Amino acid sequence: MQITNKQKVLDAVIDLHNQEQIVTRETLSDILDLKLISIDESLSTLTNDGEIHRIQRGVYVPTVEHKPARIISKIVLPDGTTVIDVGDTIVLTLTPKEARIVGSLMMCEAMQYSNIEIGHHAALTTAKMDLQTKEMRREIRELQKRLPASNPA
Repeated sequence: MQITNKQKVLDAVIDLHNQEQIVTRETLSDILDLKLISIDESLSTLTNDGEIHRIQRGVYVPTVEHKPARIISKIVLPDGTTVIDVGDTIVLTLTPKEARIVGSLMMCEAMQYSNIEIGHHAALTTAKMDLQTKEMRREIRELQKRLPASNPA
C-alpha cells in the first residue's frame, strides 16, 4: 500500500509538533521529498478535514493533542528506593535496579528534551543577534551620513 502525500504531510506535521518544532510548508519541504504545490494542497485538505489547524499564517499544528501534563515528582529514599508520583493516581515505587532500567528506557526522551531546549536557546540567541546586527547596520548608515563625501582625486 502506497502512502499518499496527504498522509506523509500529516505524519510529518505530527512528528515535528511532537518534537516541539514549528511546522511550516518550508519545514515540510525540507524533510519531505515533495514539491511545495503538493505540500500546499495537502495542508489545505488536512485543514479543511480538521486534521490540522493553522495557528498563525503559515504555521500548523495537528488537531490531536495530548492531555495537559500532570505534576510529576521523584523522591529517592535513603535505602535507594525511588518513588515516582504522577498526578493524583499513579505511584511507582522502584528498587534501585528498576529505577536504572526506567531511566535507560527514558533516555531517548531525555535526549529529545535536551535537543528541544538547545533549539529554543539557539533560536533566541539568533533572534538577539539579528536585532543587534540590524542596530549596527542602522548605526553604520547614520555614521556614513555624517562623514564628509570623500573625493578620490
